[in-house]
Amino acid sequence: MKKLLMIIGTLGVMSFTTNQVMNTWLLSEAINDVQDMQEWLEQDIYNGRIDQSVASDYLETSELAEDRLIKYYNNNK
Repeated sequence: MKKLLMIIGTLGVMSFTTNQVMNTWLLSEAINDVQDMQEWLEQDIYNGRIDQSVASDYLETSELAEDRLIKYYNNNK
């Protein structure tokens, strides 16, 4: 009986750890995606593909989203 409980406990811990690692990775990828989009916007501004005033609104919003994601990431490590 003890062995069965130990096996179940071990599997439970492994499952939680795997889910936590996956969630951390997904959150990290979301932050990376936002940062990529910011770089693309800056390139589009430089190349004249998007108006400066419109792009600044997009950049401001994406920076706010990035900050919130990073804060959430740091609070849930």
